[in-house]
Amino acid sequence: MVFSSPVSTHSRENVTKHFKSRSSLPLKQNSLWKIEAGVVRTVTWHEDGTLVILGVWGAGDVVGRPLSKIEPYQIECLTKVEATILPVGELYPLTEVLLAHIEQAEELSVIRSYKTVETMLMKLLSWLAKKFGREVETGQLIDLRLTHQDIADMLNSTRVTVTRVLINLEEQGLIDRLPVHRIVLKEEEVWHYEI
Repeated sequence: MVFSSPVSTHSRENVTKHFKSRSSLPLKQNSLWKIEAGVVRTVTWHEDGTLVILGVWGAGDVVGRPLSKIEPYQIECLTKVEATILPVGELYPLTEVLLAHIEQAEELSVIRSYKTVETMLMKLLSWLAKKFGREVETGQLIDLRLTHQDIADMLNSTRVTVTRVLINLEEQGLIDRLPVHRIVLKEEEVWHYEI
């Protein structure tokens, strides 16, 4: 995995760094990253190379090596990202950060526990819309530019299955797929979706 060479801009005490999409945030044992803008995912992988998504994080969230004992561990940018280094020694509301990590782990665990990929995908899209979406005329726009493989990795599924299910959901009128891997989740339809 290759790290980007971030460009630094100084704020009062902290340094904000800019990262390109698909680059990795450097791991520091005694520092956390506060995401100022953009979206990252935390990942690990099995011995056979299978990617495991640990979480998806956006503006205001805090991630970093001190919050995980998982090996290997990586923070990958899903979009362009601005992030600020936070030394662990500084007084930072770590209780809130830990609770946010536990909450997200539980939410993703529940999403992955459904029996069908279609239900898992609808639950994931609903969760992404709540966390990262913005309201548009027809519903919630998930403007993360996630590839079908990115979604498959989150659900521990295959790209082919996710593509098939996305086409099916679009045919049912539950989502609109837009260019550049963007999705509109039709809010009024989600409430009528039967599990």
